[in-house]
Amino acid sequence: MTVYLDNAATTAMAPEVLEAMWPVMHHCYGNPSSSHAIGRRSRVQVEQSRRSMAAQLNCHPSNLIFTSGGTEADNLALNAAVVDLGCERIITSEAEHSAVIKTAERWSDRAPVELALVKHLPDGRVDVAHLAELLAASDKKTLVSLMHANNEVGVMIDLLEVGTLCRAHGALFHSDTVQTMCHYRFDLQALPVDFITCAGHKFHGPKGVGFLYVAPGLKITSIIAGGGQERSMRGGTENVHSIVGLAKAMELAFSDLEHHQVHIRGLKQQMVAGLRARFKDVRFNADSDQEDRLYTVLNVSFPPHPKSGMALFLLDLEGVCCSSGSACSSGATLGSHVLRTLGFHDPERVSLRFSFGRYNTEAEVDRALEAVSRVFAGAAESAA
Repeated sequence: MTVYLDNAATTAMAPEVLEAMWPVMHHCYGNPSSSHAIGRRSRVQVEQSRRSMAAQLNCHPSNLIFTSGGTEADNLALNAAVVDLGCERIITSEAEHSAVIKTAERWSDRAPVELALVKHLPDGRVDVAHLAELLAASDKKTLVSLMHANNEVGVMIDLLEVGTLCRAHGALFHSDTVQTMCHYRFDLQALPVDFITCAGHKFHGPKGVGFLYVAPGLKITSIIAGGGQERSMRGGTENVHSIVGLAKAMELAFSDLEHHQVHIRGLKQQMVAGLRARFKDVRFNADSDQEDRLYTVLNVSFPPHPKSGMALFLLDLEGVCCSSGSACSSGATLGSHVLRTLGFHDPERVSLRFSFGRYNTEAEVDRALEAVSRVFAGAAESAA
């Protein structure tokens, strides 16, 4: 039995999503920009999907721009802030997703854009007091880019608190919400955010599709030159069947969100209890085992062990899929930049991320715990 506990990297598509996409692929093959009947049929699918998602998020449909996923949406937000909205300063964190960090660094290297990095508290959370100091320290037009929940250790920010602080200082606020979209509810009429991002494959939708939310009144231009698609904010023929799948995945997620949260929190706590029973010296980086962290993610620091360097490979052989960090950085050799930034990297210990999804079961968690026990056998005395 294979146990998939890498849902923060990507999720399996829901059967209902596949069912929604198939007739679109079969019948709606027209270009949505074409004026003939088959093209108009495709356009209807795109706009119905946009309206459906906007209703779930309480925003106007025109505020959602379809993209290829979260990375493109993050890039579009940061580039637009500098090019179209005149930001001369970006405040972010070294623990952000590389799509944000690398884009911010690129602007800092190539243009007169100042880059400021907010500190983190000892438990990994963003130091909001330091953020306030950074905002007060300059009159330059500023973009603050801080993710809603860290994709590796699950620390979260309060969108209302940070957004309100940004508004008080006249700063724009972008939040990468890829890990939290459709795992929490969003009221975009009430939240003081200017940009948020979405990737459908994080909540049982298709890969290669997502969106950028742009607050009313902000006029931005595309980073992809081409036609006038997405109201000239994202060139290229729309990915019609994937957009329909994205809308269906969001509909499914929000229709049963509370039950989903209870189910996943239960699996995570089962994993925490099982690890504590098996290892005296197990640690949870950034307190990822706590209730106020992202409930889908558990980042575990295991006791020193001769096989630590091969733990991920050995668990794979055991049929357990997990990760050592962000899937977008899987080719890196320096380990997790998040753990290094937050002070949780320990060369004597291996840290693994287990992330839970809708289709995981209690039996699978038990199977994963048994596999972990075999891989790390003898690492520490039993806590029992």
